[in-house]
Amino acid sequence: MGKVLLSGARVWDGSGSAPFDGDVLVEGNRIRAVSRVRGQIAASDCQVVESHGMTLIPGLVEGHAHLSFENVTSVEDLITPPPEEHTLLTARVAKTLLDHGFTSAYGASEAKLRLGVAVRNEVDAGRIPGPRIRAGSIEISVTGAMGDESRIHNPRRGPAIIVDGPEEMRKAVRLCCREGCDNIKLDVSGDPFYMNCPADCTPMSFEEIRMAVETAHSYGRRVNVHTRSILGTQYSIRAGADVLYHVEYADEQTLDMLEEARERIFVAPSISLFHTMLHEASPWITPEVAKSMGADRMLELSAKTHTELRKRGIRHLIGGDYGFAWSKNGTNARDLEFFVKYYGYTPAQALRCATQHGGALMMMGQEDKLGEIREGFLADLLLVDGDPLTDLSMLRNPDRLAVIMKNGELHKNARACIPQRAVA
Repeated sequence: MGKVLLSGARVWDGSGSAPFDGDVLVEGNRIRAVSRVRGQIAASDCQVVESHGMTLIPGLVEGHAHLSFENVTSVEDLITPPPEEHTLLTARVAKTLLDHGFTSAYGASEAKLRLGVAVRNEVDAGRIPGPRIRAGSIEISVTGAMGDESRIHNPRRGPAIIVDGPEEMRKAVRLCCREGCDNIKLDVSGDPFYMNCPADCTPMSFEEIRMAVETAHSYGRRVNVHTRSILGTQYSIRAGADVLYHVEYADEQTLDMLEEARERIFVAPSISLFHTMLHEASPWITPEVAKSMGADRMLELSAKTHTELRKRGIRHLIGGDYGFAWSKNGTNARDLEFFVKYYGYTPAQALRCATQHGGALMMMGQEDKLGEIREGFLADLLLVDGDPLTDLSMLRNPDRLAVIMKNGELHKNARACIPQRAVA
């Protein structure tokens, strides 16, 4: 990797500061210099990307990635694909995310244990294109809960490992760690898609969650929890989970617990799924069916809870359970607009959730830094044709992404590049 100078851009650095006109020098895989005055960084030996009239922002981070989900309409779409075809599908989705400006994907869970691991390894080796990946495990659940697809008359394996009791949980987490997963996913609460295990119930015990967290952390891995219920969220916080997904039901005690833990946890509301089911026509789930599942109530609760959490300074992540047929991977940037619409974020604040917060999550516990345009940070950058702070919707359009840089390398460059030679 050489040196790349992005010259004359409007720079939004992700720190919370106002944008400024300037230049950014990338050397190797890091941001080497940031100038708030155009023309102050020498262009010798640089590949110069003329960026006038464009906005430079940090690369986006998908905080709830399901790389192995593509046009899913039912659980059968997760179970039936053979591992070989499913691996190719996962690689396609990884490229799709990068093509749409997501330079990092924090894996929530995958449909089979090693799908995220295999694609992560190939991306890291430079053999296939894709974002930075922290590979999610298959989900771990308990008998009778979300993910348990078996019946007495029809025993079968669904897209989850089913455990009962702390010792079975310990073994399942160890298995996921052995197989290379970075993140361990627990199905703590119920879900609207499971009639016998609704969203406000909590089938997983505190002892099981605590065992999962202790075991995963002993391997240096992180724990993601699917929690919609009050008790599930409280259990997860007490047990030391790292990332909480959904978190719709909440009382004052739960909000206080989340606020107290805000320096160590991240929360991804995943609002896109319910918004899309309720407000956008789909041949798979009509608004009437969505309402019968309680999606309207979940959307209402999400707006109420996460607006309050925004006020309390919780580190929100974007990521809306993308990968369903009605909420496709590649449309993930829609979450930015939903954060403004439902939670009261400003566009700049929503964008920080997708950059600064996501970068901090990806690099948690590491010396490397990501998610801001700052000297020494890893060089994941987007050059946007326009000003996304005035119109977040442009980030949904890959044609508006003139440059996509991941780890200092130009994945996409639709701008003129001018090689500059050193002066003799």
